[in-house]
Amino acid sequence: MYRRSVLSSNLASVGYDPNTQILEVEFFTGSIYQYSGIPPSLYSSLMLTSSHGLHLDEYVKKAGYAYWKVV
Repeated sequence: MYRRSVLSSNLASVGYDPNTQILEVEFFTGSIYQYSGIPPSLYSSLMLTSSHGLHLDEYVKKAGYAYWKVV
């Protein structure tokens, strides 16, 4: 999946597939996670926010979306 670099102290890049609603996040640690069931509006807000890591925490992780580690 293509990922775009983001300006963040925690996240390196973020990708999204609207057909499968999979969000893919690469962290600076090198870990890559995928989150499922992410609506396009949530991906858009994640990419537009000034704090990508905080937004991911608040609206994806704490919301309980299913996820798995890719790498």
